[in-house]
Amino acid sequence: MVGRTAAPVKARGKGKKDGHGSLGLFSASESAGAVGVAGGGVGGGGQGRAGEAVVPDALHWAQAKMYAAMLVRQRGLAVVGVQLSYLDLATDAVTEFRETFSAVELRALFEAVAGEYLVWAQRQWVWWRTRDASITTLEFPHAGFRPGQRELAVAVYRTIRDGGRLFALAPTGIGKTISVLFPAAKALGEGRVEKIFYLTAKTVGRAVAEQALADLRAKGLRLRAVTLTARDKVCVSDGRPCDVKTCPRAVGYHDRVKPALVAALACEALDREALAGIAAQHHVCAFALALDASRWADVIIGDYNHVFDPSAYLREHFGGEGREFLFLIDEAHNLIDRAREMFSAELTAAEIVAVRRAVKAALPACGRALGALQRAFAAPLLPAGAETSSSGELVSHAAPGEWVPLVERFQQEAERWLAQNEPTPWREALTQLYFRANAFVRTVAGFDERFVTIFTPGTDARLRLFCLDPSRLIAEALERGRAAVFFSATLTPLEFFRDSLGGELGDRLVQLASPFPPENLAVRVETGIATDFKQRESTYDAVVAALRQFVGERPGNYLVYFSSYKYLAAVTERWRECEPAVRLLVQTSGMGEAERAAFLAQFQADNAGTLVGCAVLGGVFGEGIDLVGERLIGVAVVGVGLPQVCLERDLIRQFYATRGGRGFEFAYQFPGMNRVLQAAGRVIRSETDRGAVLLIDARFAQRRYWELFPPWWMRREE
Repeated sequence: MVGRTAAPVKARGKGKKDGHGSLGLFSASESAGAVGVAGGGVGGGGQGRAGEAVVPDALHWAQAKMYAAMLVRQRGLAVVGVQLSYLDLATDAVTEFRETFSAVELRALFEAVAGEYLVWAQRQWVWWRTRDASITTLEFPHAGFRPGQRELAVAVYRTIRDGGRLFALAPTGIGKTISVLFPAAKALGEGRVEKIFYLTAKTVGRAVAEQALADLRAKGLRLRAVTLTARDKVCVSDGRPCDVKTCPRAVGYHDRVKPALVAALACEALDREALAGIAAQHHVCAFALALDASRWADVIIGDYNHVFDPSAYLREHFGGEGREFLFLIDEAHNLIDRAREMFSAELTAAEIVAVRRAVKAALPACGRALGALQRAFAAPLLPAGAETSSSGELVSHAAPGEWVPLVERFQQEAERWLAQNEPTPWREALTQLYFRANAFVRTVAGFDERFVTIFTPGTDARLRLFCLDPSRLIAEALERGRAAVFFSATLTPLEFFRDSLGGELGDRLVQLASPFPPENLAVRVETGIATDFKQRESTYDAVVAALRQFVGERPGNYLVYFSSYKYLAAVTERWRECEPAVRLLVQTSGMGEAERAAFLAQFQADNAGTLVGCAVLGGVFGEGIDLVGERLIGVAVVGVGLPQVCLERDLIRQFYATRGGRGFEFAYQFPGMNRVLQAAGRVIRSETDRGAVLLIDARFAQRRYWELFPPWWMRREE
């Protein structure tokens, strides 16, 4: 008696065990309709364990009754029969429940639910009007524009107005964040965009955006902004795996979320601390609350992956056609390598062996699927024509299609068990491998000339699909919005970043001058010392002598950057040998947040004598730190910052060499000089700062390097 089947709808509830439910309407009498709606999904079904009775879920019934109410209104029915069906994923057994409801009862439910939503929608409408009125009268929050600020703000506004992309090289001190957020807010109030995504790679970047919005609110702006933080950083479960069936903040979340969401949206600055407080007050998951609040926020402050990562982007915002979203990408020089990571995929033999060992007794079918993958690593199935690299890895420019059926078999078996949502010691390990398998299959499906397959044999066997050029996939992600603004102090050269970040020839490029007097920064270039890998050991003493002379000219706080931890350790050891009393702070690998904070806390304006911090280029102290005034008076950079030579970097070089002949520049030189410029940018942070930069490397005498120096640098050769 079940009628025609409609499109699948996800069902969720609070049953004993997850299963797939279907919601159907059956004929209770001749006056009732015959329309079926199939639905279901992983998470909260009513399916019992083997041998247990199936318990229908109240939320599933409510969902089905809402469909029945629509049928009553459409056909003028007096009664409607509703069927609720559950499918056991393991056995394919179907359990059905049927009830008959009157039109009066169904209308009452529908009006109650719709009435509650109407109140919410009216509240949102009032908010939009309040917000837009405040934006209409909003003025720039500072006394005046710094040099370059107005030009940047105008370029951002025009990009929003016209659509497309802007790439802006905006030096330190211009006030990049406020210069992009002010015109973005104006465009929001004019209805040109519906939501702003402020994306950055580091926590400090999010804090800067939060402060800029606070400055605008101090001038009367009403704007809801939510900061998204990684789940593991806001979770209160003490490191235990996330389990929605046992976590007290998750169980019953949807029963408690409405008042929590009302409280959250009454707080216009929903940063990490504000969300944690509201979540604790209402006993809900702070991570889930942030995601729910983001639907109603005007600004979302988050990581690059919230828009670009195919495994983690905010799908709830980007369903359907591209919408009027604005993407503001801060410190955009970081996005290229991050995007390569997002769009690459990897499977390792060690993880497959470990998961198989853990699950094979409880899940024999899954164990067999993993066993087939394990054997594939022992006798790798690689495309014809794979070549052996100098490091012993096998490289192919074709996708490893033979692996896909093996990975999909594991996916199917893992899905069957994960749908049941049973707590086990190995659930988290299986889940993580399942996600990696999904990424692998998805990457194979999109594999083209911008990818390469790398197989590493031996005890550390791994199969990697490596993204050489992420530009196309970045561009596809940008199609989810109306406009994008990429900005950084080191987008040098602009054309390289435009091409690498999905830009086109017609995109706007803006290069601004430093707002600070050029005489405030003295740049010295020591070209008489070779620091390349082959000559490095023979010049340790010369590097130490140059550094001692540099920091000896004026007492104060300095940072010295090296290309690797090994190089840093060798030079600092020599330095201490010839000057035992020198105060050196040395960055170590794997520093935690507390150790990093303690390192930076040593840089105080009133320090007596000289303090020298030694760090690694491109590391946690290479950018994003703000030591104003006497807290930092000088920076030295030893080397040109080239990334370490490895197979992946060399494959990038080969790829670009065949597409314009600039392989070395795209793979090594430009990323290296970006690190150098970021490090040098630590020293002048305000209009009153005065400091010096020392660059040590013979290669800085080459045109290909010095032509990348900012035009406002006043430098002299040593």
